[in-house]
Amino acid sequence: MKKLIVGTNESGQRLDKYLGKTLSEAPKSFIYKMLRKKNITLNDKKADGSEKLNVGDTVTFWLSDETFDKFKGVVENMSAKRLPKPEIIYEDNQIIIMNKAPGVLSQKAAQEDVSINEMMIGWLLESGQLTKEMLQTFHPSVCNRLDRNTSGLITGGKTLAALQFLSEGFRDRTIHKYYFCIVAGKVTEKVRLHGYLHKDEASNQVTITKEARHQADYIETEYEPLAEGKNCTLLKVFLITGRTHQIRAHLASVGHPIIGDYKYGSPEMNMAFKKEYGIKRQLLHAAILKMPECQPPFDNLSGKIFTAPLPKDFVRVMMGEGICFKKEWMS
Repeated sequence: MKKLIVGTNESGQRLDKYLGKTLSEAPKSFIYKMLRKKNITLNDKKADGSEKLNVGDTVTFWLSDETFDKFKGVVENMSAKRLPKPEIIYEDNQIIIMNKAPGVLSQKAAQEDVSINEMMIGWLLESGQLTKEMLQTFHPSVCNRLDRNTSGLITGGKTLAALQFLSEGFRDRTIHKYYFCIVAGKVTEKVRLHGYLHKDEASNQVTITKEARHQADYIETEYEPLAEGKNCTLLKVFLITGRTHQIRAHLASVGHPIIGDYKYGSPEMNMAFKKEYGIKRQLLHAAILKMPECQPPFDNLSGKIFTAPLPKDFVRVMMGEGICFKKEWMS
């Protein structure tokens, strides 16, 4: 017999959803059968699975230890894998903000992948903020994504409330995201671009058009030049909408592809910067997050600005191109 107490992160969901996470290897038919036979009860009463859970509810499994362990699945002991600790920019009991290195996935695409999401969970396990038992019914997660070869700020929610708060902020665009990038050519004016983005799922590539087309998403991207190099310009980009490859494709569509972008960029410029500076990825960095006025329990974040320092390859190109970085650009 196992008895589990519903916590904050599990409350509000249906009992059958909770049971599906707890007994992740069990068929749905088995779960409903156990409910009908009162082998699984809610607050010591028969339940059908449609009940909404509240904090403090008791879910009892009148199952043998062997049966429970068979169906609960194996929660990977990520701390045993000795994952590298993520570079933490900010952390409290609800959220964590990290600086993702280029080459690291936001979330894994295959079982063997190691992403910053796994690194975050590994850190929470190692620091005692999370247990394997807690992972049975709730997974902390990153809330925004960056391409593998884009560096910079990634946010993570440690609680259900934090995940909802961050997701809403990104969806409603009240959390503002600013990027730095180095593009080909000379850019002299601040511009707000409008357009439509269409993604080809087969090739994982997008195209930009000025006019609406079937299944295309409206996009807005604002950029301003900060400094010119010998053959390039450092831009500060305000991501107004957030679509797949938006910044990369939008800038390429107006003749200023990001240096090192082998999907949307200039092969000639990419080769020149690879030869001169060893650049092997797009020079795009999520540098700044600006938080809005926030309600409790997140009011401690109101108006805060979080920044991630430029990576080494950025600095190497800027020094070689005669661009001197200014602190005020981070505001």
